[in-house]
Amino acid sequence: MFRSVNALDYMTAQPVVVKPDTNIFNVIHEIIVHRVSGASVVDSDNNIVGIISEIDCLRAILDGSYYNEVGGTAADFMSTDIESVTSHVDILAVAKRMVTDRRRRIPVVEKGKFIGQLSVRSILKAIKDFDVPEDKSER
Repeated sequence: MFRSVNALDYMTAQPVVVKPDTNIFNVIHEIIVHRVSGASVVDSDNNIVGIISEIDCLRAILDGSYYNEVGGTAADFMSTDIESVTSHVDILAVAKRMVTDRRRRIPVVEKGKFIGQLSVRSILKAIKDFDVPEDKSER
């Protein structure tokens, strides 16, 4: 049976982050190089100010193509409707929020500062780590 685990145990402590003024093409580069589906956007004081996804980047390029002005910054295209959690939240609760709210990542914040993120993949890793079959031949 899967037991409760704190977010701190499975969060990504150094996820891909960009600044609000990062050029959209640099955001795309970071997403591709790091093989992630999005990045957290943090200000110079390490406050989470947004999330930018592959879809946001694609929308930026399509919108720019339509208006013949491709470009902009992370701040121009990021989502600012951010839900965050603390490092001691139960990841089962986070998993439920992700499914309900259709989110792939949720920032982890302590004392107002961004310290990491939980992603669908990190939660699946936690589930895998606790998947201990009763019969060893099942592996």
